[in-house]
Amino acid sequence: MAVGMENATASGECGEILKPRTDKREYRRIVLKNSLEVLLISDSETDKCAASMNVSVGSFSDPEGLEGLAHFLEHMLFYASEKYPEEDSYSKYITEHGGSTNAYTSSEDTNYHFDINTDSFYEALDRFAQFFIQPLMSIDATMREIKAVDSEHQNNLLSDSWRMAQLQKHLSREDHPYHKFSTGNMDTLHVRPEANGVDTRSELIKFYDEHYSANIMHLVVYGKENLDKTQGLVEELFQGIRNTNQGIPRFPGQPCTLDHLQVLVKAVPIMQGHELSVSWPVTPSIYHYEEAPCRYLGDLIGHEGEGSLFHALKILGWATGLYAGEADWSMEYSFFNVSIDLTDAGHEHMQDILGLLFKYIKVLQQSGVSQWIFDELSAICEAEFHYQAKIDPISYAVDISSNMKIYPTKHWLVGSSLPSKFNPAIVQKVLDELSPNNVRIFWESNKFEGQTDKVEPWYNTAYSLEKITKFTIQEWVQSAPDVNLLLPTPNVFIPTEFSLKDLKDKDTFPVLLRKTSFSRLWYKPDTKFFKPKAYVKMDFNCPLAVSSPDAAVLSDIFVWLLVDYLNEYAYYAQAAGLDYGLSLSDNGFELSLAGFNHKLRILLEAVIQKIAKFEVKPDRFSVIKETVTKAYQNNKFQQPHEQATNYCSLVLQDQIWPWTEELDALSHLEAEDLANFVPLLLSRTFVECYIAGNVEKDEAESMVKHIEDVLFTDSKPICRPLFPSQFLTNRVTELGTGMKHFYYQEGSNSSDENSALVHYIQVHKDEFSMNSKLQLFELIAKQDTFHQLRTIEQLGYITSLSLSNVSGVYGVQFIIQSSVKGPGHIDSRVESLLKDLESKFYNMSDEEFKVRDTS
Repeated sequence: MAVGMENATASGECGEILKPRTDKREYRRIVLKNSLEVLLISDSETDKCAASMNVSVGSFSDPEGLEGLAHFLEHMLFYASEKYPEEDSYSKYITEHGGSTNAYTSSEDTNYHFDINTDSFYEALDRFAQFFIQPLMSIDATMREIKAVDSEHQNNLLSDSWRMAQLQKHLSREDHPYHKFSTGNMDTLHVRPEANGVDTRSELIKFYDEHYSANIMHLVVYGKENLDKTQGLVEELFQGIRNTNQGIPRFPGQPCTLDHLQVLVKAVPIMQGHELSVSWPVTPSIYHYEEAPCRYLGDLIGHEGEGSLFHALKILGWATGLYAGEADWSMEYSFFNVSIDLTDAGHEHMQDILGLLFKYIKVLQQSGVSQWIFDELSAICEAEFHYQAKIDPISYAVDISSNMKIYPTKHWLVGSSLPSKFNPAIVQKVLDELSPNNVRIFWESNKFEGQTDKVEPWYNTAYSLEKITKFTIQEWVQSAPDVNLLLPTPNVFIPTEFSLKDLKDKDTFPVLLRKTSFSRLWYKPDTKFFKPKAYVKMDFNCPLAVSSPDAAVLSDIFVWLLVDYLNEYAYYAQAAGLDYGLSLSDNGFELSLAGFNHKLRILLEAVIQKIAKFEVKPDRFSVIKETVTKAYQNNKFQQPHEQATNYCSLVLQDQIWPWTEELDALSHLEAEDLANFVPLLLSRTFVECYIAGNVEKDEAESMVKHIEDVLFTDSKPICRPLFPSQFLTNRVTELGTGMKHFYYQEGSNSSDENSALVHYIQVHKDEFSMNSKLQLFELIAKQDTFHQLRTIEQLGYITSLSLSNVSGVYGVQFIIQSSVKGPGHIDSRVESLLKDLESKFYNMSDEEFKVRDTS
């Protein structure tokens, strides 16, 4: 149902659907005879077709005592159908024809989606449609897929995001579905039902029959053909979905009563660090998505410029990150959350931080809702919508299909992304709901270890609970530091010039435009997308950057501090759709800028100036050192397959250091060490530049010339050119032909019961013909790997085969994470699979090979 208005009465003309000005695709809404609502998309330029089916039922509809059944059904539909009874033939067909497939289950929706090469779309869509017409859900597959669901849950057990989300649900009304455990495991899907005489498969089929009805499904089909042809295809393939006239399940009422509000929850996370999450139940913004009250308030409370709450907490040394906005919303309820990443000092000042938060909320209440702030938000969103880059068809289809049940047809592509109606009363209503009377405070820290008295049952999260009153919060407000909290200033980075450059050169590939002893510039004008945007990437090759564990850590802190110093200024640019990033690279550090080209040069010059005038501020060094230390310490809690992959990199690559050595180096470093290191780091530098988009040649050259003027050709240059011997190619360890090396490493987290295997096969150096052969191998072997090791043998939820490119050396890696078998057994199964694949390749007919080859 359309929100806040009558049902849309689309006649099928694309004019009713608001789309970006630069979007050449065609759209049509149709409704099949079985009441299935469909959006057809025609894109003559696409090289992939896609489809997404959103079913308006999710984990909230799980029967009592069968937690995770909706999620389990999502898994089961992939197996087989009466028309295509071969197990896993759907996934096999998609993979072998250059595609991918996935699904997800949320609280009120289940979404199935795939993409594939354009010439294989018909059969893929037919196989996809059979999920919703006559799925098999065989007895044989049932227990195997319960194990897969359980394996997925095992992977989540040590994830703080999953643990804290479930804790928030646990501390809510037991009679509200928000309280439920949604993913399911062996206990909920097999052990308990069996003990109670319940047959899970029978309940699964019953759930499907009751809820999977065409009238509560929404389909997006993204094709290359014209709309008429795609419409005929959809009518042929999806008309068979039965319509039992089900209503979309509704779950009225708020998840939290007064008993669940005005509480302070202390919880023990897995990872190192401290986080404060403040949550209020508020009026769902979806009913006022064009007024965007939560977006307006989230932008202000989450602002990071001077005068903001975050800026005050940062100056005090209490916080390293802050997020504000709506979360966990539905048509019936919503929460507004403020999450703050705390330093050790911030952890000790929790009450002051909460006092400042409520003080800033009071500033907003007293200031009133500002027209100019809303107009800025509206202008930024409008520019981003109308000049958005094309995303891949599968993601686009998923986004739209999940919008279709919520928004009127006109706004299916827009969703909530275009605030356009200024209504102070609606914003003020939500702002007034951010009060001490209905707040929930979740405070996570390892320092609470041994100080809690309760345990959340599904993830075993230790926590304690205490009631607080509004008078307690008022005391915190009164005792909070006296800092000047202000509204943001007008954003000078909002683009106002969207014209396209008159680019005379239509280069298909990047050209080497300029080369000096200081830098090299590769340039590529936009000859395809025609957007007023640009992309700039500058790789600072500094040989000293990663030459030792000490150097790698100092380079890391240098980059962190640069971002820290730029934040108050650059935040405005990022808010206006001009992103930038600074990160470590293989040979130094990397600067990237992407977004509207209008004011990109201004931000670039500000970043280069910060590099040129870099100084170490001891107070910020201390905060960043603490943050980086926790990041290194948290490597201990990486999933086993991530640890194994990192270990493989240590074996293969030059100048990569164990995180344990970097952590040890970090513990001995002080601000003075960084102050001495940075001039040495920059003393020998070469800048590799790539500039693309709506930029003229002379503009691109001018940007690079500016960098050289500031860093290299000043009277006292910060940087000098590299010596010829310093232009080194990254080296990779060569594994001998026919040799096998087995590296055993004990997992760093003793609480993690999973084990993992990375089986890496080095193949060849970069070469076109061999690259093509390797891609063909992956295409053929990928689905066989998944089907054999995950579906049949149930070794683990994480099971993949992928290509590896390490500094131009290509290889294949199998990654399997398992809670049931050790790495030795898994490796033997990979070896057996490789022998089977070898036989398959030798026995493959020329005709079958040609089918795979065209994929």
